[in-house]
Amino acid sequence: MATYILVHGAWHGGWCWHRIVTRLERAGHRVLAPDLLSLGRDRTPLGSVTLADWTQQVAAIIDAQPEPVVLVGHSRGGIVLSEAAEQRPGRIRTLVYVTAFLLEDGRSLQMAASTDTESLVGPSLVVADDQRSVTIRNEAVAETFYGECTADDVALARALLTAEPLAPLATAVRITAGRFGAVPRLYVECTRDRAITLAGQRQMQAALPCREAITLDTDHSPFLSRPDELTAALLRAAV
Repeated sequence: MATYILVHGAWHGGWCWHRIVTRLERAGHRVLAPDLLSLGRDRTPLGSVTLADWTQQVAAIIDAQPEPVVLVGHSRGGIVLSEAAEQRPGRIRTLVYVTAFLLEDGRSLQMAASTDTESLVGPSLVVADDQRSVTIRNEAVAETFYGECTADDVALARALLTAEPLAPLATAVRITAGRFGAVPRLYVECTRDRAITLAGQRQMQAALPCREAITLDTDHSPFLSRPDELTAALLRAAV
């Protein structure tokens, strides 16, 4: 048995993992899928949240577990994974980046996203008047995130997506070879992703090679579009 902690991406919440939680638990594992601060059902004010806050939140969950965990992150969740691994390298069994931002030291998500010129995210962003949060235009949601999902899945997601705090996206990731670099990592790439293109995913993997790369022929949201295949990939991380 392994303990999995599933870290959601931007605009999402722990809800997005519901099919994966069920499948991993059915396989005999413990699974936690928290809402990061200010997202999902959490009501922490958007303007107050930092990347350090999310890192501390996840580190506290890691510390509460009786064994080293498999730490999984989707999309923006990748920057939280990297920071958590830097803080708690001995408490993480494997890092799993699910079409996620795997960034070198000193790079921010904002910097990395700006180089992925074929991504549909950039043109669809709507920044709040106070410059503290960002949303995605409703009409762009399906094509950007859920191209291989059912209409019901898209409707559910549209109802549950919330605004994303901007400060963490502009914060540079700080990692070292001796701490973050000591934790085994696996990358799940998605070939039809329109939010982080396959080229963008592979560019990040080339800069920070992983122990293994698993390819899924699907969109940005394999937890909805390919739950069985994603679960199989996650189970490899516990071997």
